[in-house]
Amino acid sequence: MIVGLIVACEVAFWVLLAAGLVFRYVFKMPRLGLALLLCEPLLEVVLFTVTAIDLKNGADPDWRHGLAAVYIGFTVGLGHSTVKWADARVAHRFAGGPPPVRPPKYGTARAVHEWKVAGRWILAALVAIALLQGAVWYVGGEGATGSLRAWQERMLWLIGINVVIAGSYTLFPKRER
Repeated sequence: MIVGLIVACEVAFWVLLAAGLVFRYVFKMPRLGLALLLCEPLLEVVLFTVTAIDLKNGADPDWRHGLAAVYIGFTVGLGHSTVKWADARVAHRFAGGPPPVRPPKYGTARAVHEWKVAGRWILAALVAIALLQGAVWYVGGEGATGSLRAWQERMLWLIGINVVIAGSYTLFPKRER
């Protein structure tokens, strides 16, 4: 059930995003479009609540509960930038907005950009780690929390990978030809 809800939340995220942008730019109804975009965090609240209820009702914590926490973390860390990315493209295409800003290609500006991207991924991983730790405490000592701990380890790896990538742009900046 949890995996199905995660899939439903992901589909609903993109449907709300598309609907919000269509109402905002195509139908010239910016308030309704904004209202639809602001409904997106409710998806995570529903997923969080259902996952907590599932654990409260005695379900053994497994990879599905960990995946729910990771999904919520990723939405917190990356959802806003995804909405901004899509909004800039739709505004340019349908509302005569300026072309989307491309990330810098070289030097310090590129390194700064990469650290900002890494920061969003790190935030996503930290939120997921916190939710996973909350689930471990919620289940208590008697529950089998190994799968939740495994997700926490994966998130630590994700943080490390992002730091290495951003650090490589800082230590070895790409230079213009």
